[in-house]
Amino acid sequence: MLELVDISKKFKQFYAVKNLNMFIEKGEIIGLLGPNGAGKSTAISMLTSLIEPTTGDVRFNNSSVIKSPGPLRKVIGMVPQEIAIYPDLTAKENLQFFGRIYRLSGSDLKRKIDEVLDLVGLTDRRNDVAKKFSGGMKRRLNIGVALLHNPELLIMDEPTVGIDPQSRNYILETVKRLNAEKQMTILYTSHYMEEVEFLCDRIYIMDKGNLIASGTKEEIKRILSAEKTIVVKADRLNEMFIEALHDEPMINRVTTKEKEVTVIVPTEVNIFSKILKLAEEAEVKLQSVDIQTATLEDVFLHLTGRALRD
Repeated sequence: MLELVDISKKFKQFYAVKNLNMFIEKGEIIGLLGPNGAGKSTAISMLTSLIEPTTGDVRFNNSSVIKSPGPLRKVIGMVPQEIAIYPDLTAKENLQFFGRIYRLSGSDLKRKIDEVLDLVGLTDRRNDVAKKFSGGMKRRLNIGVALLHNPELLIMDEPTVGIDPQSRNYILETVKRLNAEKQMTILYTSHYMEEVEFLCDRIYIMDKGNLIASGTKEEIKRILSAEKTIVVKADRLNEMFIEALHDEPMINRVTTKEKEVTVIVPTEVNIFSKILKLAEEAEVKLQSVDIQTATLEDVFLHLTGRALRD
């Protein structure tokens, strides 16, 4: 349906995106992941024809978007990272305004507004001004705006940032419903790995402008098949223990979080006795030492050296 072919974007001497190749099949939910500054927003801007790539091409149904952006623009819906609605208009008035931009009118526009309000759960608040809405409700209205013209492809750029858990769950279920009932193709970016695990069929991971991994969730997790993750919990941690883990040659990576240390080691290495010894020497009282199956977060950390929210 949509393909990015060797696209790069250069600003002066800096490559925001370099030689990126992606494809999106009709009916898929694709996850696009990367830490801040990875190049995701630039890639989306090129994919949606907002900016032209320095080199490469974007192809929609086998035709160049750069040469002819019209066909893609007619069938794309965009949910931006920043909320883009008018706070002094009601939910209904916002949808009327954007509906007319999509060249909807009369009974067609009224029907679509009713349908969208029902889908995003705002029917009872249709006549309330948007500035009175919670953050989650504003996000849902923003999604409603993107759905007015029945897009074939929906781009969702971190649509759950800064909202309450109830609204977040509602949005995730709505995404699933759009994909299942309308066969809508969705490109989804998020800083919450559990959202990607829940929603996406395939995943692309970017870092520093480059594509560093792609595949299904299972394929990406197999990147760590040669390694295992061990989570060490303690009453308290100290620098001596953390530094000893960093200095241990059998350990590939160490990350800390409050009273918890995560170490990644080769699958064949038995590190338990060494961890116990290092903890005893550092006078750290351990609560537990557990082996965990690889998660997408583990793979992301392994590939980029950073957590997704960094």
